[in-house]
Amino acid sequence: MKFLRLAAIVSLAFTAAGFTDCYKPVTNSGLPKHIKTVAVPAFQAEAKGLRYRVESRFTEAVSREIIRRGNGLKVQGTLQGADAVIEGTIRDFTFTGVLLDRAGRARVYEVTIVSAVTIRDLKEEKIIYDNQNFVFRDSFEFSEDPRSFFNEEDPAVERIARAFAESAVSAFVNGIGVREEKK
Repeated sequence: MKFLRLAAIVSLAFTAAGFTDCYKPVTNSGLPKHIKTVAVPAFQAEAKGLRYRVESRFTEAVSREIIRRGNGLKVQGTLQGADAVIEGTIRDFTFTGVLLDRAGRARVYEVTIVSAVTIRDLKEEKIIYDNQNFVFRDSFEFSEDPRSFFNEEDPAVERIARAFAESAVSAFVNGIGVREEKK
């Protein structure tokens, strides 16, 4: 009986030892080691008729997300003294009714924002990340009762800005799509 118990413990230890590499946490950034300060200048707007201060909301959301998840990266609005820069452009913004009520009025709307982001290493003078087609969608509903009407357009744009920032910052902080030099 003791032999079986000892054999079970030894085999469990060997089995567990074989899986140690499977659970290593990601602690390194995909960015070059010399990047400590990131400039996030105001995003530009290519789209006509942008409402809701979309470009400034995206800029603020990216800055907050870098501070939250950037593992000690410093964020600033100007290029002077920065190691890298994140440049963004809002290329398109659409606001469309997708579901009608019984009276034929739109009750559910979809907001789609297409944006571009480029991250440049200012010390090495090279592009380390580039995605010219970030597409984000969110929907919101208007109340049927005019007395309880709450304009959901503004919170929808905030949600899209946060989703954009989470995706963009995750991509370059974790090194997804970061360009490596070929030697």
